[in-house]
Amino acid sequence: MDMRVFELFKIGVGPSSSHTVGPMLAARRFLLESADLYKASKVQVALYGSLALTGHGHATDKAVLLGLMGETPQDLVPESVDEKLAALTSSGKMNLLGEYPVKFDVASDILWFKQEVLPGHPNGLKFILTRNDGSSFEKIYYSTGGGFIYSAEELENPGSDESGERKTLPYPFGTMAELLAHGKRTGLSITDMLRANENVHCSDEELDAGLDKIWSVMKGCISRGLQMSGELPGGLHVKRRAAKLWRAANETADVLPHDGLHRVSLYAMAVNEENAAGGRVVTAPTNGAAGIIPAVLRYYAEDCKPSHPEQGIRNFMLAASAIGMLCKKNASISGAEIGCQGEVGVACAMAAAGLTAALGGTNEQIESAAEIGIEHHLGMTCDPIGGLVQIPCIERNGMGAVKAITAASLSLRSDGTHHVSLDDVIETMRATGFDMQAKYKETSLGGLAVHVITVNHAAC
Repeated sequence: MDMRVFELFKIGVGPSSSHTVGPMLAARRFLLESADLYKASKVQVALYGSLALTGHGHATDKAVLLGLMGETPQDLVPESVDEKLAALTSSGKMNLLGEYPVKFDVASDILWFKQEVLPGHPNGLKFILTRNDGSSFEKIYYSTGGGFIYSAEELENPGSDESGERKTLPYPFGTMAELLAHGKRTGLSITDMLRANENVHCSDEELDAGLDKIWSVMKGCISRGLQMSGELPGGLHVKRRAAKLWRAANETADVLPHDGLHRVSLYAMAVNEENAAGGRVVTAPTNGAAGIIPAVLRYYAEDCKPSHPEQGIRNFMLAASAIGMLCKKNASISGAEIGCQGEVGVACAMAAAGLTAALGGTNEQIESAAEIGIEHHLGMTCDPIGGLVQIPCIERNGMGAVKAITAASLSLRSDGTHHVSLDDVIETMRATGFDMQAKYKETSLGGLAVHVITVNHAAC
C-alpha cells in the first residue's frame, strides 16, 4: 500500500478526527474544487448519520464553518475559534476561503439529517454552492476516520483520487504476512522497510524531521494537559483531572510498584482532555484515541532509559504506522464504522508494536504485540455520553496505554510465536464491527450514552 506515515499522524485540533478534522478539510476542499467562487451567493452543508447525531458534541458544525473560511486543522489557532465564529454569527456573513463574501445563517445553512445515512460511510456530508445566476454545484464527501476524507467518486472508485502515477514501493504490503515475508527474505526490520518505503517520497532527513515534529507536538500536548485545570466544554460539567492527579503523584513520598503505569495513564488522559477542549493534538490514528501513542512514547523516552532515544522514537512511530496502515486498509479506524475497537484498539496495537520495535523486538514480536493490543479490545463500542469525546473516551485512553505496555512486555518475553495472527485479528475486528448495531457506533443512541442519561433522569 502507498499510505504515508504522515497520513496517519496528522497535526490537527480536537475533539474528533472524523467529526472535526475531516469535515474541516472537506469544507475547504469543496470550495477549492468549486468554480467561480466570486459569483457565489449562498453555501449550505448537510450532515448525515453519525456526523449529524454527534455533530454538536464533536464540533462538526464549527469545523465545517472554519473550513469554509479557509482554515486548516494543522494551521488553525485553537484560541481564535470562538472569536471567528462569534463574528460570523453577529454579521451573518462569511468570507469563503477568507476572500469571497456570502450571506450565511448558521441556523438554516447547516442541515442535520440524523435519520439518514449516505451509502458510502456513516460519516457523510454534502455541500451545495449556489451562484448569482441561479446555477449550483454540489458534492458529497465522506470522513472515514483519522482525518481521511474522500469524495463519493473516490470512495466508489478507489484510486480516482490519485494525481499522477503512484510510486513503486520497495516493500509493498497489504497484510502483515506480506510484510513479515519481506523481512524474512531480506533480513530487514519492519522499521527499516517502512523507512525505505517513505524514502520513495522523501529523504531520510525529511522523514526524521517530520517524525521529530510529530513527537514535539505530542510532547507539548501532554505538557499542556498536565498543567491545565477547569471544566471541559459541552455541558457534561466534566472537570479536568490529569493536572491535579499529576501534582499529587509528584508530591507524595509513598512510592507504589504501579506508580509508573499510573503516570502513563495520566499522560494519555492529559492529551485527551486537551482534545476534548479543542486543543492541538495529533491523530494517532484518531483524535478519540490520540493519547495512547504519546503516553507510551513518553514512557519509552523517560522510563525505559534508551541509549539512543531519538532513533528509538522514530522507530517506534514507523512500526506503529505499519500497524495503523494495515488496520485502515483491511478494517477501519472509524468509530462510526466499527466502534471504538477501531480507535482505541488500533491505537493500543500501534503503541504496543512501536514500543516493541523501539526496545529492539523482532518482526515477529512486533506482530505479536500488535495482535495482543487489538485482541483485547475486540467488540469495544463507541458510545460517548452526550456525543462528547469525554466519557468514556478520556479514561479509555489511559487504559489503552497501559494495555499497550503490557502487550509489548508479553511479546518481548516470548519468541514471537502465537496462535492468532495480526491479519486474523484485524479481520475479526472488521467482522465484529460489521455485526455491531449502529447504536453502538458513534451515534450516542446506545450503551453508556443512553443508560447514564436514563438513570440520571430517573433519579431526579
